[in-house]
Amino acid sequence: MWKKIAGVLLTIGFAGLTWAQQIDLNKASEVELDALKGVGPVLTKELMGERKKAPFKDWEDVTSRVKGMGPQKALSLSDQGVRVQGSAYTAKSAGTAAEKKPAKAADPAKDAAKDSGKAAPKSADATAGKSQPAKN
Repeated sequence: MWKKIAGVLLTIGFAGLTWAQQIDLNKASEVELDALKGVGPVLTKELMGERKKAPFKDWEDVTSRVKGMGPQKALSLSDQGVRVQGSAYTAKSAGTAAEKKPAKAADPAKDAAKDSGKAAPKSADATAGKSQPAKN
């Protein structure tokens, strides 16, 4: 019985510590930023410099303005308690950045060639009027 009570109290204590360690990226000091895992002096200066220009609106704003701040780094910082305007980095934030870059169209011939280990056949347009010997 006492073990269960102690476990619950310990869990509540750790949850309180985690909640208390939230850092707002727009208000964090240079020392607080440097203390984060994965943030060194260079990234700290980038963050501080961009923040002086204008406060960060959201995580997408941070990743687009700060050199060296990508989705992986943003997720890592968010897991450490860093917040932008009170919100944590989410997969939705990552999805909006990915939507801006159009995906390459898949080429079934190249995919099949990769699977079989052979070179992809040239398209019919590129070989029109030329006969190609079969490779086996």
